[in-house]
Order: sequence, then C-alpha cells, then structure tokens
Amino acid sequence: MTKINKKKIEEFIRVDHAGERGAIKIYEGQLLALNTFIKDDDLKKTIEEMKKHEKEHCDYFENEIKKRNINPTKLLPLWDLMGVGLGFGSTILGKKAAMLCTASVEEVIDKHYLDQIKQLGNDEKNLKKKIVKFREDELNHKDIAYEKGATKKGIYSILDKVIKTGSKIAINISEKI
Repeated sequence: MTKINKKKIEEFIRVDHAGERGAIKIYEGQLLALNTFIKDDDLKKTIEEMKKHEKEHCDYFENEIKKRNINPTKLLPLWDLMGVGLGFGSTILGKKAAMLCTASVEEVIDKHYLDQIKQLGNDEKNLKKKIVKFREDELNHKDIAYEKGATKKGIYSILDKVIKTGSKIAINISEKI
C-alpha cells in the first residue's frame, strides 16, 4: 500500500469529524422531538445508545484535529443546524422515518469509511484501526435501525434518496472546506 499524502489524511479527519458531529446533532434533534412531541421511550433509549457511540467517534476525531493541527470544516455551524433539523423532522414523521434517517446516513458512511480504509496504509495504522472499528459501529446502527422499523417502501424511498444525497454533498464539501 502506498503512503497517501498529508493533505488527504487531513481531508479524511476533517470530514470524519464533521460527520460524527453531524450524527450527534441528528440524534439530538431526534431526542428533542421525542422529549417534546413524540413519546416513545423504547426509541429514545435506542437513540441515546447510538448517540454514545457517535460521541466516542467524534471525540477521537476532535483529538486528531487538535493533535495534527487540522482546521475543522468551516461549515460546522451549518451542519449542526441541518443535523438537528433532519433528526427532529424525521422523528416528527414517525418511527419508520426516524429509523430510516439513521439507516440512510449509515449506508452512506459505510461506503465512505470503506473507501478510506482501502486508501490508508501502514503509516496510519492507528487511524485505520479506529475507522475500521467506527465503521463496525455504524453498520450495527444501520442494522438496529432496520430492526426498529426503517423502511424504503413507498414514500420512504424518496426520504432515503434525499437523506443520502444530502449526506454525500456534506461529505464532499467538508473534505475541502
């Protein structure tokens, strides 16, 4: 495996930090809806558990940003707002939509992390090991989402496409800005 350049590593860490923080914000939006309008203690417990994993992931990338002196994406405030809005909005639509939100995002992240894993070499063993572990957590979240009712049937197929497209756009922008 060839060594990838420093700029590419910085892009990986910047976008992964933004993505993990975005996941936390999505879950915060979902919890806001669950604590105000929608009462579903089982769903709330599930989301709180998944949010803990995202916090662990975000903390790791936050530390990498500081340690490596990488500028986070300039769009964090926008992503925060959009994440909370997506989480809140999907939960107001119901449990299937809330869980589809998780499943759709995690499907994009699965491919994103897999692409990074394939590019990382022995010079970044620790980073690669973390991304492998985080990808496993994300795949577990996707599985939980489907177990809890996520579906792409009917109108939900449109929601899936919107969430995935938005996630891919956020990834592409956050790598560079």
